[in-house]
Parts: sequence; structure tokens; C-alpha cells
Amino acid sequence: MRYACLRCGYVYDPKKGDPKNGVPEGTPGTDLPKQWVCPGCKSSQDDFAKMEEDD
Repeated sequence: MRYACLRCGYVYDPKKGDPKNGVPEGTPGTDLPKQWVCPGCKSSQDDFAKMEEDD
């Protein structure tokens, strides 16, 4: 499940993770470290919403 930042549009993709910010590939959005923030605008995880997956 991918998550989109509602403020800047950044998309967190678990397949890619966020290695620049210490999140390895394969980390589900539900398992992100509590201190992780949007790399695009520094918003908290509360500003992210699940994206609908393509069938």
C-alpha cells in the first residue's frame, strides 16, 4: 500500500522505502519510524493518506 502526502503530493512506496532517511526498501507504511516525516515538506505521518492501488 502506497501513501501520499496531502500537503505536497510526495508518495511513499514501500517497495522503494526512503533510504536517504533511514527507511529500508520493503518497509510498510504502517511500520515507518515514529520520527519519520515527509522528505518533501517535513509534514508528519498524520498528513499522509492511503492511495488506491491499481488493479
